Amino acid sequence: MSNKDLLDNIKKLREMTGVGFKDCKIALDESSGDIEKSIEFLRKKGIAKASKKMSRTASEGLVLVKEEDGNISIIEINSETDFVAKNQDFINFCKELSEINFSSNGNIDKLSESKMKNGILVKDNLVNLIAKIGEKITIRRTSFFNKKNGSNYFYVHSAIEKNIGKIISIVKLDGIVKDKNEDIGTKIAMHIAASNPLAINKDEIDKTIVDKELEIIKAELHNSGKPVDMIEKISEGKLSKFLNDNSLLNQLWIMDPKKKVSDILKENSSDKEIKILDFVKYKVGEGV
Repeated sequence: MSNKDLLDNIKKLREMTGVGFKDCKIALDESSGDIEKSIEFLRKKGIAKASKKMSRTASEGLVLVKEEDGNISIIEINSETDFVAKNQDFINFCKELSEINFSSNGNIDKLSESKMKNGILVKDNLVNLIAKIGEKITIRRTSFFNKKNGSNYFYVHSAIEKNIGKIISIVKLDGIVKDKNEDIGTKIAMHIAASNPLAINKDEIDKTIVDKELEIIKAELHNSGKPVDMIEKISEGKLSKFLNDNSLLNQLWIMDPKKKVSDILKENSSDKEIKILDFVKYKVGEGV
């Protein structure tokens, strides 16, 4: 087995079992490169607890966006490996789903029950594609931004084709004046793709996330030997930084780190103040 094949098998085995690099290599060596026997070997050793079927994850794939007349839809479709994500049958399937997703206004249930060009329902075509390719494929999530009460903009990071990539962001803005400050919309979408904000404002960040972050901060300070009376004060400062770093308006502008996003909105406002109404960022496999 070549080094490349070995590395590919190690990666695949890690994805299927959640086991570390070293143990996966040992298992493959002991099993002459056989994936099935390697999984069995790891389970017998007590390293891989879950069965292959349960542990298979679809964390690769594509994100697609469609824009028409100011409305924008986005969809993420996952596969198990990047190899399948480059498969033309998979790509064609994703392209048609993106069109249907737009027509369905981002309703994933309606999408699944829609007919494709071959007259077969999306959900049934999905099963057929899985059988043909031999990998788990999932329609993970969808969103739709209508043009009511604002203007929508999107950005595709490292597009593999037009409107197809691994990271896509959409932002809805109020206060945009045609032919005056429209370019700021795409720039903010680009910032979102790069900076991964959790919410528009600090007070909109999920309380569960904030509480967890505070718990981690305090534990880290405690383990570093900081005095108890200092932990609360230091924690407040660290949490404040976390909230600023993860709220869109308070983030440092990627194109000029001396300014915040809120400053950029003010600078580009014309007849009316520009406000961010909503945004979304899809990154393939994130959180899977």
